[in-house]
Amino acid sequence: MIEALLNSYSAFNGHQRLATGTLRDVAIATKDTLDREPNASFLIFHDATGRQAEVDLRGTLDDVLARLSADAPVATAPKPEEEAPRGPGRPKLGVVAREVTLLPRQWEWLNSQPGGASVALRKLVDEARRKNEAKDRQRVLQETVDRILLVLAGDLPKYEDALRAFYAKDQMRFETAIANWPKDVRDHVSRIIEAGNPDYWVQ
Repeated sequence: MIEALLNSYSAFNGHQRLATGTLRDVAIATKDTLDREPNASFLIFHDATGRQAEVDLRGTLDDVLARLSADAPVATAPKPEEEAPRGPGRPKLGVVAREVTLLPRQWEWLNSQPGGASVALRKLVDEARRKNEAKDRQRVLQETVDRILLVLAGDLPKYEDALRAFYAKDQMRFETAIANWPKDVRDHVSRIIEAGNPDYWVQ
């Protein structure tokens, strides 16, 4: 998830961007447009993930906002203590007990480490997270952009060229491929990439 866009949503009517902001702001703008254009078709995206957000636009604006308040999606990643009941451990650290399956030699090595298996495993996980943080962020950004491109640009010319250039981190080729796309689509995708990783195109 792209933290800078955690509370940001964007609404599109076809290839036209109607609004970007909080889900409430986007819902208001979308409802206003729908009241003026009853046959319009809308897509609302969570900018941090590229996933579509479902907003029920039936009824009055007050009806829409009332439902939104009751059913608003949680835009934060689940905390460990919310994923499973706490088991034995140190509550202040939010330790959660889970089953881990390892080979005997691996258990033997873990148990020989200072602090025992649990401490050694936590250290190994933290080290791996630090080591792979940049790769993980890149993967999340690529998945987000991939989802947006598929829905907004899947029917546009040179869509596949743009996608290949994006994954190859070839900025010039990417910008050439999307040059004739609708401006709102180009600007939106560029904004997501910039927010996700300003240095994405740097090889």
